[in-house]
Amino acid sequence: MLEIHCPYCGESRSEEEFSYAGEAHIRRPSDPAGLDDRAWGDYLHFRSNPRGAHRELWFHAAGCRRYLNVLRDTASYQISQTYRVGESPEDV
Repeated sequence: MLEIHCPYCGESRSEEEFSYAGEAHIRRPSDPAGLDDRAWGDYLHFRSNPRGAHRELWFHAAGCRRYLNVLRDTASYQISQTYRVGESPEDV
């Protein structure tokens, strides 16, 4: 089981309190109306799935009810960093 440090609450809590919300730092296209169906489908459905360091978005459902970013190794499950939405791992 993972222990996730919430940067808003300031506490490390069990992963059972959190919900995984997908890949972090996905940018919405600047002109969605200009995308064809294939490009729009790629934006909506395709995400990277790297082996190693991966930036993820989690929701603290049983705590402060805020979204947070997590830098986690997908091979070892080790969390190296958590940070607030709007920040990047380099900022903290």
